[in-house]
Amino acid sequence: MISLKTDKEIAIMKKGGAILARVMKQLLKQVKPEVSGEQLNRAALALFFDYGVEPAFLGHEGFPAALCVSRNNVVVHGLPDSQPLKSGDILSLDLGLKYQGYYLDMASTVIVGKKSDAPAIAVKFLQAGEESLKEAIKMIKPGNTFGDLAEATQKIIESAGFTVVRNLCGHGIGQELHEDPQILNYGLAGEGEVLKEGMVICLEPMLTTGSWKIKKSADGFGYETSDGSLACHFEHTIAITKKGPQVLTKP
Repeated sequence: MISLKTDKEIAIMKKGGAILARVMKQLLKQVKPEVSGEQLNRAALALFFDYGVEPAFLGHEGFPAALCVSRNNVVVHGLPDSQPLKSGDILSLDLGLKYQGYYLDMASTVIVGKKSDAPAIAVKFLQAGEESLKEAIKMIKPGNTFGDLAEATQKIIESAGFTVVRNLCGHGIGQELHEDPQILNYGLAGEGEVLKEGMVICLEPMLTTGSWKIKKSADGFGYETSDGSLACHFEHTIAITKKGPQVLTKP
């Protein structure tokens, strides 16, 4: 069942989302060669403590960290480790918090260090991921469907020559981290549930430079591409209002 949030609830979530966006911005500034995922996770925990909010991922389904750190061929849910980042790595950070009883969730992917050290396709790849999320957000308004969002996402990714991950999806969010509905990143316009005012959702395109097929990572938490191709992931928490989309996870 898809829950609808009141204006008061959305206002609370907007405050939590602004905090989450600030924390993410500060973490991304710390992404440099020789820094490890464990160091970034400790930084995330310290920032959450400073802001007086709870980490959403720590302990969720046994996950032992506050921050998901997914590198190169890891799509999502990578476990922070002690391995230093290298210039040219493709790094996705996925972060969530709980604020006054409500969850917020966001993700971003960047190139570590010098862009010239990354694979030649990397810049175009990340641009496709960001643009697909922007296009899907533009489609958010009461009366449109989740299929409209899915088609917009898929069109941008595939027209750029990349592949949509099909076994993972976005989700609703609120008093639970993962709520109904599940939101695919591929599909046909007009299909699926109709968007309604008061819905709060997480759109999160996940794409690869190769096959859409994925497998469980050795750490037991992450999912990585089955063919070793690069992956990236972008996510925002968005409220559906009568005027259209309100991105909650921005400063």
